[in-house]
Amino acid sequence: MVQSINTKALVTLASVVRRPYLAAPHVRVATISDVNYTALRDQCGIRAVVFDKDNTLTAPYATEVHPNAEVGLRSALDVFGHSNVAILSNSAGTKDDPGYEDAGRIEKEMGIAVIRHDEKKPGGLEEVMKHFGDDISDPSQLCMVGDRLLTDVVFGNLFGMLTVHCDPLCSGEENKDDNKVASVVRSGENTIMYGNWVGGRAIRRRTMAHAVWPGEEKCPLVLNSGDASDVAESCDNDNAATDSNVELN
Repeated sequence: MVQSINTKALVTLASVVRRPYLAAPHVRVATISDVNYTALRDQCGIRAVVFDKDNTLTAPYATEVHPNAEVGLRSALDVFGHSNVAILSNSAGTKDDPGYEDAGRIEKEMGIAVIRHDEKKPGGLEEVMKHFGDDISDPSQLCMVGDRLLTDVVFGNLFGMLTVHCDPLCSGEENKDDNKVASVVRSGENTIMYGNWVGGRAIRRRTMAHAVWPGEEKCPLVLNSGDASDVAESCDNDNAATDSNVELN
């Protein structure tokens, strides 16, 4: 599939230049299998998860789940249910997908809904909210997961979602079908955000707060930072302390 120019991303770029912290994710993981989805649901007020597709769930333009993403996707589906897990792609389900044929093929082969949307990320909030219906009353109840800072993460942060940035699943020969422009831009995004330089560190220090989640230190969402029981206990203690402070005030 040939992707058209993402005019929404170009327009939003001016906002990101002024406020670069819009591109700073709440959580960074190697793959989606490193996320504690139970903690997302039980401790962060998250009711649904939106995944990017290429290099997040699958190899570029593939329709089978990548082995490194299988555990994470299965966990998300088990925790949130099929109706509250969906794909928001900047290729499948957009005007670049004639008759939404690719979206239909993905839904059939992967068993996950693909949200149809005319405006590419970081646009598309209206279609996302419409897709989940009454299950979601506010964007802060959504978790956006993807490998792109300027599309996936900026989209989530613009509207108050909890944002998870994952490294691209594929490299080398496995990544040969990736969009060349997207690949170059992704590399630049990651270098600016995570490079060992003063600008990157300053941006990350200004990561936007989420409405419910108190931060990775108090409520870890990365599985290798503690097992599920430790995560739940840590978050419960923090929430109890918050409730106590509210009562005292």
